[in-house]
Amino acid sequence: MSKWRAIVFDLDDTLYPERDYVLSGFRAVAAWAEDHLRIPAGQGFVELKNLFDEGVRGDTFNRWLAAHHFPIDDLVSQLVRVYRDHEPVLKPFAAVPELLSSWRGTYQLGLLSDGYLAVQQRKLAALGLGPYFDAIVFSDEWGRDAWKPSSRPFEIVLQRLGVAGSQAVYVGDNPHKDFLGARPVAMWTVRVRHPQGLYAHLEPPSLDHAPDMEINDLSGLEKILCWS
Repeated sequence: MSKWRAIVFDLDDTLYPERDYVLSGFRAVAAWAEDHLRIPAGQGFVELKNLFDEGVRGDTFNRWLAAHHFPIDDLVSQLVRVYRDHEPVLKPFAAVPELLSSWRGTYQLGLLSDGYLAVQQRKLAALGLGPYFDAIVFSDEWGRDAWKPSSRPFEIVLQRLGVAGSQAVYVGDNPHKDFLGARPVAMWTVRVRHPQGLYAHLEPPSLDHAPDMEINDLSGLEKILCWS
């Protein structure tokens, strides 16, 4: 019999491809730009996607507007708002619904995710995964200081699940923030390193940031839970 009573999952790039959210947001921005800036939506989407594929992060909209000779200061905040406020079109990784369904009979299941609250709520709604979880914690409910790697959201999800940290596993993808906050509450940690994940190239910056185990997709989690 497994010693684990609960599995807590990250959301982005753990249960679905985060790249899909980025592209969904770009489609929304491109549609808005067609109406307001007269940039054809198809063209705008391809240009934004190309910037992303080139590794541009953080100032994508600035560069895009500059390339079209639009005033950056006047428009960037509007594009960010469109991006964050859009209703995303997302699908979980293919095996995820079946896996969550099978695990629900054996473990308490939790979700713990960072990011702006309304954005993360819309992602979860689009994915249709909410009913699988016994506890859902979006760290932004307690402000930016509670985002990972803070231990506070880990403490809250354990409390809501009614389990001790030593009885729970946290599954995430980003070694710069996902596992450091789980360590002080004694949770065991597993990294899902999807080959196409946005953070698949990252290595833990210290031993404290490193997961206890690593897998390439969630289908490998069951064996780890049985062996550990």
